[in-house]
Amino acid sequence: MPTLVNQTYRLPYRHGVTPSRGRFPDGASFRIEIPSVENPSVLEAVLSAAAKHDVVVNRVSQGSGAMLLTTSELRDMAAMGAENGIEVSLFVGPRESFDVGANARTPEGAGRGGQLRGVRQLMYGVEDVVRAVDAGIRSFLIADIGLLVALRDLQRTGDLPDECVWKVSVSLAPSNPAALRVLADLGASTVNVPSDLAYADLADMRAVTDLPLDLYLESSDGLGGVVRGHEIADLVAIGAPLYTKFGLRNARDVYPCGEQLLDDAIRNVRAKVHRAAVALEWLARSGTGAVQSKPHAAGLGLPRRAA
Repeated sequence: MPTLVNQTYRLPYRHGVTPSRGRFPDGASFRIEIPSVENPSVLEAVLSAAAKHDVVVNRVSQGSGAMLLTTSELRDMAAMGAENGIEVSLFVGPRESFDVGANARTPEGAGRGGQLRGVRQLMYGVEDVVRAVDAGIRSFLIADIGLLVALRDLQRTGDLPDECVWKVSVSLAPSNPAALRVLADLGASTVNVPSDLAYADLADMRAVTDLPLDLYLESSDGLGGVVRGHEIADLVAIGAPLYTKFGLRNARDVYPCGEQLLDDAIRNVRAKVHRAAVALEWLARSGTGAVQSKPHAAGLGLPRRAA
């Protein structure tokens, strides 16, 4: 049952923010995403935690890059995603912050760390996507506008599958509706917006596009350490269709992930699924009746089992 506070003080309506009528293709208003799922072992931990907490995870995403996984690992993640009806979204591996240049590792240049440096990195970025597609992956995190356009064009010419999803990373998050509209026009399938958006800001973003938006309900310290899972009902009401993302404050950075950080990565995702379970309890108390997508839902960039 909704609490007295929720009955009386539904914040979006009190502040005059118009609820969104947008929905995912299956009619749902929100989905759950667990980020930093870096390899098959970490994905297994997500599936185990989701079963424990009775949480439906619709999408997992990764930050180290497809390029750091073997073909066998890519196929394993694709197979697990296909079996469980979960979109598996992998970051494009090459980026300035991993490259030989020093600019991205300076305070002034850090904000450009997700971009691709020169034609050389752009070439490797496209090849990283092609290699993962061959292994069955159909969703990719994009942090470079040039790469987004290149992949869009390859998709239009039939060189990449129609079902591929181009997920704009939080590294390229637009801070205003005009920038969001540009990313939508350039071929984005879904866009990560800043985690600290106020209700009115989120409503302004939603007003300019029907694309699904991705929003951290809890973010890492590097993204501000926002903790607002208890606001899930209001954020979904305003931002639908909305991917509600559960990062983790006070957690060790695991990018790029390898065996040396595997235990941290696994513990992190278990905590993130727990955070999602808590947020769903808050959602149930709200009485809003917001509907979450089920596994295998239409519109997910579901992986394929490689031949």
